[in-house]
Amino acid sequence: MRALAEALLRRAGLPAAPLERLAQGHAGELWRAGDHVVKLAPGDAARAEAAGLRALAAAGARVPAVHHVDDDGLLLDFLPPGPEDWPALGRLVAALHAERTATYGADPPLYIATIPLPAGHAADWPRLYREQRIEPLLDGLAPARADRVRAWLDRQDLPTEGACLCHGDLWRGNVLFTPDGPALIDPSAQRAERGLDLAMIRLFGGFPEAFHRAYREALPVPDAVERSLPAYELYFLLVHVRLFGSGYHAALDQLVRG
Repeated sequence: MRALAEALLRRAGLPAAPLERLAQGHAGELWRAGDHVVKLAPGDAARAEAAGLRALAAAGARVPAVHHVDDDGLLLDFLPPGPEDWPALGRLVAALHAERTATYGADPPLYIATIPLPAGHAADWPRLYREQRIEPLLDGLAPARADRVRAWLDRQDLPTEGACLCHGDLWRGNVLFTPDGPALIDPSAQRAERGLDLAMIRLFGGFPEAFHRAYREALPVPDAVERSLPAYELYFLLVHVRLFGSGYHAALDQLVRG
């Protein structure tokens, strides 16, 4: 993989630099090359990540700049670590969520980690969410479990405040704190209801009260949106079942018994 990272660096037109392996996971393998990061990932997943980073940047979020993307991965700026500033992160996410449009969805390709999802746009969010986010993730579940998920989701109310730009996979590991403030990485960016991001934040924790207080001061959360968050936690639990297997069945079953 080192040789592949070196080749991607050359194709980007940058000089050779000592490579330091940073991480390996479902989203790809990371190498630091001086002021840059080489992320090895399949081409469509890399292009989806690059498009998501550029969309977040255009909306005012701090992200690593994308310098190159091809069939082997992408080349990004390296962002040095800085002090944690959770209120600033709360305001950043609230600003993304405050800008609303009428149409939901994403341009192709759309991925979460290594999982491809249907792309395209629609005005009917509950239908798009069910057909293009949940149904593709039910493949591989036992039919009885999949039917329980569908029946439970049919009972949930999904309020529609309007489509906003969501990070799409907003957990603690996809946040960086830099000397210039908080930054977002590894998006599954799409136009969705903001409950999608709020549910992921809540599901796996790691965001302190300072974040939540700043977010709600900037953009209050109605009770109906709070009540809808379990319906979006479903999406991320299904993603984890797909990525990590049956160890997440118990959490999934507990959710849909509620």
